[in-house]
Amino acid sequence: MHTDDFDYNLLTVFDAMLRERSVTRAAQQLGLTQSAMSHALNRLREYFDDPLFVKTSAGMTPTTKAEALAETILEVMTAMRTRVLPQASFDPGSMQRTFTLCMTDMGELVFLPPLMKRLRVMAPHCKLRTLQVPIPQIEALLASGDADLLLGSVQTAPESLFQQQLFMHGFVTIVSKKNNQVRDAMTIDQFESMPHIAVSLAGRSSPSYDEAFERHGLKRNIYLHTPHFLTIPLLMEQQPELIATVPEELANVFSRYGIVRVVKPPVALPPYALSQYWHPRFHHDPAIVWLRQLVKQTFERYPETDLSPDTVPVPFRSKQAQRKHNA
Repeated sequence: MHTDDFDYNLLTVFDAMLRERSVTRAAQQLGLTQSAMSHALNRLREYFDDPLFVKTSAGMTPTTKAEALAETILEVMTAMRTRVLPQASFDPGSMQRTFTLCMTDMGELVFLPPLMKRLRVMAPHCKLRTLQVPIPQIEALLASGDADLLLGSVQTAPESLFQQQLFMHGFVTIVSKKNNQVRDAMTIDQFESMPHIAVSLAGRSSPSYDEAFERHGLKRNIYLHTPHFLTIPLLMEQQPELIATVPEELANVFSRYGIVRVVKPPVALPPYALSQYWHPRFHHDPAIVWLRQLVKQTFERYPETDLSPDTVPVPFRSKQAQRKHNA
C-alpha cells in the first residue's frame, strides 16, 4: 500500500521496533533479514525526518516523535489484527508462530504436557514459550503482545483483562514417603506442629486455603517460604519431617515419582478456579481466539483430559487434521 510517498508496510516495521526495541529481534519477528530491516527503518527515518529509534543501554529507545506517533500506529495495527485480518481464512495447520504463556512452574507441570501434545498435532509449525512474571507486570505484557495468555489462578488479576474459567482445583497435604508419623489423614496437632513448606508467588495474594485455616483457628508452623512448587518433593526427600499443602493435581503428579504421598488435611479446604486471562486488544485476534478455544476445550474436563485432536471443534482444526479426520 502506498499513499503519496509513504509505504504503509512500514507501519509493521515501526510496530515491531516498538515491541522489540532491537533491529535484530524486530527483523526476526517480521521474517526479514537484518539489512532489509535496517533499510526499512532508514526509510521511516527519512519520511519522518527523525531518528525515531536511538541506541541506548536499554536498547533502541524511541525518540519523542516516535513516542508521539506510537499510540496512533498501535491503534492502526490493532485494528488490522483484530478487525481486518480475521476476515481472511485462518488455518492453524500452516500457521508459524510462537505462543507465549504466563504461568508458574506448577502451571508448566499441569498445563504444558496435554497442551503441547494437542498443539503439535493441530498446529505443527507453532512453538511455545513460557514466562513466570509478577502479577503487576502481567497487564503490560498482555497488552503489548509480548505474552498471549495467562494461565493459572489469580485472585488479584487486573480488572481490564478478560478471563474464562477452565476447571476447579482442590487442595491436599503431602508428606514424605519416609514420614512414618502421619497415616492417611493428619490430626490437628500434627498439622500445627510439623514444619511446613509454603509457596509464596511474587506479586500474588496468599493461597485461598489460608483463610480456611484461619476460620478453624489453625496455625501453620512455616519453616520455609519458596516461590517454586517443583522444589518441594526434593526438599521433602532430604527432610522427611517437612509437609506442604498444595493443589491436588500437582500432589498427584508428585506422588507418581514415589517421593511423597497424599493425605487429607485436618480441615476441609475450598476449591479454587484455574482460568485463562487475555487482554481486550487481542480479543478478536484469530490466532489468540483459536488458542483460547484449544485451551478451554483441552482442560474443561481436567484431569479427565481427552488428548485426541479429533475432539477439537471442526472450525478450529487445521485443514490437514480435518482431512485425516474425514479419511
